[in-house]
Amino acid sequence: MEIRAYSELYVESAQNILGHMFDFAINEANFSPRDIASRFCMAPCSKQFEIGNPRYVAGMTGPELAKVVLKESGYKKELPEDVMYIDRSPEYWAGWSLAYYQWLRDYKFSDILSAIGIDYILKLYPVYHEMDILKFVSLADEKMKEAYPDTALKRYRTNAGLSQSELAEESGVPLRQIQMFEQRQRDINKTSAINLLKLSKVLHIRMEDLMERGDA
Repeated sequence: MEIRAYSELYVESAQNILGHMFDFAINEANFSPRDIASRFCMAPCSKQFEIGNPRYVAGMTGPELAKVVLKESGYKKELPEDVMYIDRSPEYWAGWSLAYYQWLRDYKFSDILSAIGIDYILKLYPVYHEMDILKFVSLADEKMKEAYPDTALKRYRTNAGLSQSELAEESGVPLRQIQMFEQRQRDINKTSAINLLKLSKVLHIRMEDLMERGDA
């Protein structure tokens, strides 16, 4: 069973809010796509959005979220009045698609946008906006695999500055298991919860961060 970022009950609302957030920030507040995407990733509210905090994925409008993002990222200038349009702009579609992909795969927004880039997503609009969203998902999956060819376990272990043997010693998970997980000779998604817990505690991450994402 695939892990989703949060309840499916909120995903449509989340897509709508993030779509309007990008639309407002870019088309009304005149931020560049790259600037607002960067500010969103660094803002604490994006972390709450990632886990489906109802305040952010259901309890505010896109322009309201944009203002939270800008405030949390240090922007202090006056912003235009809240505006939302019925017509769906390319910027709306980019945010709408991004929210769906993040929910589906439970990745961090910062990781997705580092691998794909908001400018690249916007360039997809003419061809992809009338396609099934799973077409976008397939392309995003390819880009994520290109950007992150290693397993999540190896990436987090390397970022922590630990060798395989050091991780084994600190976590209590056998070295051979860690090696097989990183070589994809053993499916980490099927290992015991206790192994995931031990590894995640040493690496200071969530257990689900170690899971490998599959097909939709």
